[in-house]
Amino acid sequence: MNKRFPSALAASFVLASLAACDGGGGGGGSEPVASSPNILFVIMDDVGIDQMRAFGYGGATPPHMPNMETVAHAGLRFHNTWSMPECSPGRAAFFVGQYPHRTNIRQAIGPQDLASSQLSPFAMTAPKLLKKANYESGLFGKFHLAGPENNEAGHSTPALLGWDYFYGWVGGLPGSVDTSAGGVAPEGTYSCGFVPSAAAGGAETGACYKADNSCTVIQRTSLVQDPPGLQCLDSGGIFVPHQTCGTPPSTLNFTRENGYYVSPLVIIEDGRVEEVALSDPRARRYRTRLETDAAIEWIKSRPAGRPWMATVSYSAAHTPWQQPPGDLVPHIDGAVNDGLDCKGSVAGRIIQNRMTEALDTEFGRLLVETGLATHGDDGQLVYEPAATNTVIVIVGDNGTLAGAVKQPFEASQAKGTVYQTGVWTPLIVAGPDIAEPGRSVEHMVNMVDLYRLFGEIAGIDVDAENPHTIDSAPMLPYLQNPEQPSIRNINFAMAGFNDQANGGSNGPCVISTSCTQIPTTKSVCEDNQGEWWGPGYNTGPGSTVIDNGGVGYEICADVNRALYKNGRSMLNILPEDSATVRDAKYKLVRNSTRQYRPETDTIEWETVEELYEIDQAVPRPLLDTPDRNLLAAATPEVQQVYERLKAQMENILASNPECRGDGNLDREVNGRDLEEWSRIANAWGLSSVYDFKINGVFDGLTNSLDAAVIQENLGKPCPPSYAVY
Repeated sequence: MNKRFPSALAASFVLASLAACDGGGGGGGSEPVASSPNILFVIMDDVGIDQMRAFGYGGATPPHMPNMETVAHAGLRFHNTWSMPECSPGRAAFFVGQYPHRTNIRQAIGPQDLASSQLSPFAMTAPKLLKKANYESGLFGKFHLAGPENNEAGHSTPALLGWDYFYGWVGGLPGSVDTSAGGVAPEGTYSCGFVPSAAAGGAETGACYKADNSCTVIQRTSLVQDPPGLQCLDSGGIFVPHQTCGTPPSTLNFTRENGYYVSPLVIIEDGRVEEVALSDPRARRYRTRLETDAAIEWIKSRPAGRPWMATVSYSAAHTPWQQPPGDLVPHIDGAVNDGLDCKGSVAGRIIQNRMTEALDTEFGRLLVETGLATHGDDGQLVYEPAATNTVIVIVGDNGTLAGAVKQPFEASQAKGTVYQTGVWTPLIVAGPDIAEPGRSVEHMVNMVDLYRLFGEIAGIDVDAENPHTIDSAPMLPYLQNPEQPSIRNINFAMAGFNDQANGGSNGPCVISTSCTQIPTTKSVCEDNQGEWWGPGYNTGPGSTVIDNGGVGYEICADVNRALYKNGRSMLNILPEDSATVRDAKYKLVRNSTRQYRPETDTIEWETVEELYEIDQAVPRPLLDTPDRNLLAAATPEVQQVYERLKAQMENILASNPECRGDGNLDREVNGRDLEEWSRIANAWGLSSVYDFKINGVFDGLTNSLDAAVIQENLGKPCPPSYAVY
């Protein structure tokens, strides 16, 4: 039974809807509106709180984000929010309200990760939950929750998981930058994927060819215009410098990905899946603009009287770094800076700012074109939450990538780690009738809590309607009551490796003096200024990889073994398995890593625990940097804090005991499991939620071995799971 939106807030949403400027389709005017609040959920990729001037941070060169700042100051800034250290587990957290030890998604999903480390088709996702209150749901941009590899549903996973409409990228990450700029030049010529201006070794005029064989000559007539190569790329073409239209060069290639400008688009409507070819004009536009356009079109087409949730899942500012079109960074006086090396760390910091700023520009356009805001006479965004029937939620999915971290945050403890810079993310909530808008909420919040908030906004009794244990604490009281005490006693985050066949894992990626296994592929490693030591490594000029017969290294400890035996310095290895828990004042970190021991020539697990005092002070918070580890000289009081937090961490980690043989998440092993196993084994036979560990590893198959696991546990009661917050 649905439980309507609580008390006065529910009534205020209905009253607000009578005067709302966003009609049922968000198009504005005098259209009738839905009485249940719409939800606009905006996700920024790799934008941690360290980037956000709205929260008091941003360092010396914060990205210019006036539109999000306007919304932040018209709503609530949740100043003490944790996500998970990487994108897939962070996104799973807010879409199912569960920590990674329940979803088993512990790092960014890659092409080798099995279905057991993807969002289960049996999960009660946010769109499935909201359907109970008659919501329609659309998702635009990056998905990265399941598929397309190792998943029976393939590219249709968004539909299987409950979204009515999808327009974006199932695998999530932009492809690498095409340094040939579409086949115009040899590989490695153009680091940013387009022919730059003449001043940067390019051209001021040339022919812009399209995949349909049309052509236009582009000539730059003003230095405030983007270079013709970028203009052409942004229009979907390939630019041939110093030429006029005629017979295109035979080397032109319209089937290559190119970072943010050429991407393999997937569109799902009413269950029908369309995989858009790279040569299609729809797949050849700057991602941030494309994501925004798709969301605007869908929102404006919603029927009056039915509520919706639109998730605009921006790809920016994830690597690869690549300049956005100049018109998306209007505060910069002139064209984009095309004299940058998009593979360089210094240039990367500049470009990441521009990509984040372009995201903010498009976010502003999203609000204006859907009737949620207007532009004032001075061109600035004017947002009046009381005039809408839409709740806006803005988040970052995890902390910032190390190379772009703003001071005083710590680059060596950024995305991929459970330290503050890796898990502390921005969260903004705005909408009609939020009590005392403009305030900052300092209490602990976790991204899993958003799942409950979505249900609360829709008037759903989340626990009654959810068959699974969720880790979400209530958030709605913070919107209603400025004096609301903290609801969470603790906060939690974790990271680790996803499941791969036969115990495999991502290969080692060496970045500066560290080795990590976060990048999912060789190309992703290189897009993050790393050197790949896994299968398919390079040994050409400039390579530091020690050739092991072309096999590649399995884990970072293997790299250190090779380095040591060749007389070279070993690397710092980023933690492979991590967990962290905090209370209002203290934070416990646990990191486990496989280390190479030269004295015994063995590889062994090493677990290290650290304790810190932390806060959210502006502009210099207390962070969990190595020099502040309280366990280095623990007093009796510190030891007492450590023991308490350790017990809480262990309690959380034990809260989802294994239910072996249960594939449909109902915590029972019964005939339904046998029926579903049989269907998958016969129709698919590969990786699925019914592929169970045999002798400690997954084989990536759904077969008779898995049926035997079900039979062995048939009818056995499973230990209950429980929530802790």
